[in-house]
Amino acid sequence: MSSLRNFEPIQIGLFSDEPIRLEGLTCIFDQPPSNGGAQLVPLVGTFEQLLARPSVEYLVLDLQSSSVSMETLATVRRARPSLKLIVIGPEGDDEVVLQAISAGARAWLGMTASPEAVRMAIEVVTGGSIWAPRRLLSKLIDRLLKVPDPGTSRINPHLTDREKQVLDQILLARSNREIAHHLGIEERTVKAHVGRLMRKTGADNRIELSMCALHRPLSSHTHARGQHRPANGIAITN
Repeated sequence: MSSLRNFEPIQIGLFSDEPIRLEGLTCIFDQPPSNGGAQLVPLVGTFEQLLARPSVEYLVLDLQSSSVSMETLATVRRARPSLKLIVIGPEGDDEVVLQAISAGARAWLGMTASPEAVRMAIEVVTGGSIWAPRRLLSKLIDRLLKVPDPGTSRINPHLTDREKQVLDQILLARSNREIAHHLGIEERTVKAHVGRLMRKTGADNRIELSMCALHRPLSSHTHARGQHRPANGIAITN
């Protein structure tokens, strides 16, 4: 589904305390948008400055920076739940990658990723998908599903019609603001529905909530099955 918003410039925050790496990331945006997509505009600043800018909906974080850690991802999640993270970090530690994605990162890239791969990952995330390494896909899905004890009611919790509508929108990778606009309700109401959905399913974040919905009969989102986008917006990488 296309919208006028797809053609408006998208601001991408870039944070690294390594000047050379930051310059390299900035140069990635010199290329024109692919497939007629939106122009991606890089913004550089301190972590606090970027986090405080409402216009920044996507943030590229260099996990190798001395001031960035897994706790930084948790800080972003608490302060700006709708902010989508693209994390660049060390390679060879699958557990770190899984922790980052579980903490809310929409993409993980190794330090040796090419400029083309970084650009592609950013475009995948701004398109509403998740960029995940192929070798970790099975582990990621197993961890996110967290199948509960058969004796609990969370296997197939009862959802209200409005909760089903909100869940359907989450499956389309839409933010609380976009869901509120689509359903004609206030953003704080959407946030309340998302909170109840997480409590009912036992999910800790929106990614887990989406995986639970795809794995269990939580809602009758028949239209979502007809989408050509990847299930839950997961892009498989090598």
